[in-house]
Amino acid sequence: MPSLDPGEILRSPVFEVGAFALGTIVGSFANVCIHRIPLGQSVVSPPSRCPRCDALIRPWDNVPVLSYLLLRGRCRRCHAPISARYPLVEAANGALWLAVAWRYGATPQAAVWMLLVTALLVLGLIDQEHKILPDVITFPGIALGLLASFLPGSRVTPLDAAASAVGGYLTLALVAKAGELWLRQEALGQGDWKMTAMLGACFGWQGMLLAVFLGTLLGAVVGVSMILLGRAGRRTAIPLGTFLALGGLVVVFSGRPLIAWYRGLLGG
Repeated sequence: MPSLDPGEILRSPVFEVGAFALGTIVGSFANVCIHRIPLGQSVVSPPSRCPRCDALIRPWDNVPVLSYLLLRGRCRRCHAPISARYPLVEAANGALWLAVAWRYGATPQAAVWMLLVTALLVLGLIDQEHKILPDVITFPGIALGLLASFLPGSRVTPLDAAASAVGGYLTLALVAKAGELWLRQEALGQGDWKMTAMLGACFGWQGMLLAVFLGTLLGAVVGVSMILLGRAGRRTAIPLGTFLALGGLVVVFSGRPLIAWYRGLLGG
């Protein structure tokens, strides 16, 4: 019987399928982070329980996506409804990991992007619901980008990663102070500054600027649309971190082509 070459496995669909499966498992942990971190709770203990009857969720009822479908979205013990957000986050993270595996293959950079897209997913959903961007995610994200810049084949040098992180933080801080003086209220929270630093450390200055541009553009479109529809006012807080996360995801998958296209427009 011929032996299996690990290299062939990593170049086959098995790697991508495995990335999706592992991504859904990590997505289950992402759900824990999204729920517990804003409440200041530990993400490792106690084990997951039903919020209605406090029943411990058994391992066979905690299989990503599949358990939700088999239980028809309800607790096995008390039959209380389970939020559809849980399987959606699991499936979304699995799809993101699959996309990274397909786009970058079995490379160290792919591992970095997998961790980053999960961090962006968690940050975006927390900011959308709670209007905060926890340091416990952005600080490790900055460290991830700085460490990744030392990997062979990294598109960002260590100097670029560090300078972009500092530059992104200071730029958003200046914009926030200017907005505060103009609006006479807080314009951008410090979490936005730190998230921009994280994007700078991971993408370098060009990728960071693209992510911030796309995020602010999308945020402006959504904000203006809400005002026109009467669902928000001029001083309604917009979760910029949610839109920065979306901009960051675009950069992960299409950053280089978009930057190359833009530079082509400028003749450079």
